[in-house]
Amino acid sequence: MKVRASLKSLAAQPGAQVVRRRGRIFVINKKNPRFKGRQK
Repeated sequence: MKVRASLKSLAAQPGAQVVRRRGRIFVINKKNPRFKGRQK
C-alpha cells in the first residue's frame, strides 16, 4: 500500500474506488490490488 499526499494518480487507475474509512481516504482496487493507497 502506498501512503501519499495525493491519491489522484491511484484514483485514475481502472477499477479504483475512493473510500472514506476512519476519517482517512483510501483507494482500493479490486482489479489491480497493487494500486492501493491511503492518504496521510
